[in-house]
Amino acid sequence: MHQDLISAIDSLLPELREDLEALIRIPSVSASHFDPMEVRRSAAKTAELLEKAGFDEVRLLELDDAHPAVYGCRNGPEGAPTVLLYAHHDVQPAGDPAEWTVAPFEPVERHGRLYGRGSSDDKAGIIVHTGAVRALGADLPVNVKVFVEGEEEIGSTHLDAFLTEYGDLLASDVIVIADSGNWRVGEPALTTSLRGLVSVLVEVRTLEAGVHSGGFGGAVPDALTTLIRVLAGLHHADGSVAVPGLVSGTAAELDLTEDELRSQAGMLDGVELIGSGSLTDRLWMKPAISVLALDAPPVDEAINQLVPVARAKVSMRIAPGQDAEEAMVALVAHIEKQPAWGAQVTVTPLESGEPFSLSTDDSRVLAFRRAFADAWGCDVVEMGVGGSIPFVAAFSEAYPDAAILLTGVADPTSRTHGPDESLDLEELRRGILAEAIALRNLAS
Repeated sequence: MHQDLISAIDSLLPELREDLEALIRIPSVSASHFDPMEVRRSAAKTAELLEKAGFDEVRLLELDDAHPAVYGCRNGPEGAPTVLLYAHHDVQPAGDPAEWTVAPFEPVERHGRLYGRGSSDDKAGIIVHTGAVRALGADLPVNVKVFVEGEEEIGSTHLDAFLTEYGDLLASDVIVIADSGNWRVGEPALTTSLRGLVSVLVEVRTLEAGVHSGGFGGAVPDALTTLIRVLAGLHHADGSVAVPGLVSGTAAELDLTEDELRSQAGMLDGVELIGSGSLTDRLWMKPAISVLALDAPPVDEAINQLVPVARAKVSMRIAPGQDAEEAMVALVAHIEKQPAWGAQVTVTPLESGEPFSLSTDDSRVLAFRRAFADAWGCDVVEMGVGGSIPFVAAFSEAYPDAAILLTGVADPTSRTHGPDESLDLEELRRGILAEAIALRNLAS
């Protein structure tokens, strides 16, 4: 079954891997304070790969002050459904290079895995799309459009504007978002729920300027200690979120064990899990709060001075069914009520994104389910994802009649957003095969 596609993909794989490695070598970090020309360079390389795959009308989609997206299309038979294939070419910053065992932007293979920033999130998604279309060759069974975003890692800042400007161009019957992952290596998955996201900047001020810690300490509070006191009120003693009134749900109890979760996360011995309920509830269907960053004097620059001002970025993942605006209001109100010794506490809202649940009761979804089962040779897992992909809700609102599928070739050991990000190369091959089969299935 599908032997022609298997043979085609096997012959293409060396070249497709070279394409992926070329993308990884471009440090396309979309965050501010990084070179925007590198994101533009990765967009140009992505356009080149689309042209090589036979796409027409390949071009960069531009907006003022936005990183470029990439578009291409290929027509199948008249009357065939239209499928939009999504990925993103921007990546997270590498962080401290000392935490990597390889150079972040120089791809290296170890034990069947390809290492490098963007290898799994989400430059592999680009290769899945181009590989599937190339494997199908001249007999493309459906109409295909590709949209490769350049701002996903900064919250798809201009996505609404892109959809307003180019919405007619992107309209499709099926939208395949290749930015998720599988249950395990060798066990394919379709993602059926996503948590949403709200984040805030918390600033605490206690003094007009720094003063001598010996001369005033003990009577005058410093801003950093006060900030810690405020942040401590975000969680109950067991680590569950203390913000009242937030939505929680129940997830399917899949075969995830505590030992496996600890291994996947790289938890240190003795560190306890936090929260309550099943592991899948905690990861997918309950809110979670993390302190992502602090603005405070670094340790090697510390002096004996009471710190006058300190800041923290606080991120809260919200469960499916939660309204993001209501969650933001609840988070801000809760922080402002925390005991802070009368300090000036300012909470500034930052990003927000809605959670989402995807329907699997659709023949178009079934076409992908069958394809994944054929490619991997086993049943497909329906799983949630604790992360947030705000544009999924945006696509759903823009194209309410389209079937949306959330797929990907990452796995729980890929360390996306972390040091030593990697991709299992056999999962990449299976992902390309699954998408090619699915496009055939859709035609029938």
